Amino acid sequence: MSERWEKKKDVRKERRKYNDHYTFGDFIFDVFFWIPELLFLPFRMIFWLVRGLGRVIGNLLDSI
Repeated sequence: MSERWEKKKDVRKERRKYNDHYTFGDFIFDVFFWIPELLFLPFRMIFWLVRGLGRVIGNLLDSI
């Protein structure tokens, strides 16, 4: 009985070690990372566009 119990315990430990289930905690963790990204993405895109246009205008003025 003891040997069977040890074998079952080892199998259970291995299952926990390589568990790939997506849990509610994983969902909350993902949400906390995605909220700032979704809030700041429009501002970053505007910044990149303004910066890119500034560089293009700067390069055009340098070539004149």
